[in-house]
Amino acid sequence: MLSVIKNKFISLLQLLLVLIYIIFEELIWEGIAKPIYEFVHSLKILLKVETKLHSVNAYFILIIFLFLLGLVEVFGIYAGILFVSGKILWGLTLYIAKVPVAAFTFWMFRVTEDKLMQFGWFKWTYDWMMKGIAWLKSRQTYVRIMQTLKELKFNTKHTILSFKKKYLSKESIFLTNIKHLYTSIKSALNKK
Repeated sequence: MLSVIKNKFISLLQLLLVLIYIIFEELIWEGIAKPIYEFVHSLKILLKVETKLHSVNAYFILIIFLFLLGLVEVFGIYAGILFVSGKILWGLTLYIAKVPVAAFTFWMFRVTEDKLMQFGWFKWTYDWMMKGIAWLKSRQTYVRIMQTLKELKFNTKHTILSFKKKYLSKESIFLTNIKHLYTSIKSALNKK
């Protein structure tokens, strides 16, 4: 009996971790942060910053990176507190405000990764996190949810395209009828 409860608790915890990861990876990173990261990465001024960062002391880079990472995490936690306390608009605003900082932090990590990995504890933490993410992605729960999301995404896209074709294409009877109705109403109003 105790082992059944333990297994259900572990499965629930695993599901929770997978859902949190999927929310951050699929929704927040892919939908919001990645486009911002790509925009930040494309800025010409950052090429100069990137060049400067390569000549900066590794300890200084570590301090800046940890400060930015801490700032992003504090913003995220405080945004969560605001959500829970019912201040949804403030929480959402704060969360949205943290996304560009997070994208810049991620960019900085990618640019200075070689210097940051010089610190043994940093490399160990990063490797541990990557192993944790790989473990999470190998779970059957993750695979099933991702397959369901993929199918949902495909079905939603298919439904939207079908709707557009049926109701919004130039050949659609619906759009033709709307145009005809508009023309009829317009000519009736012009006669008065």
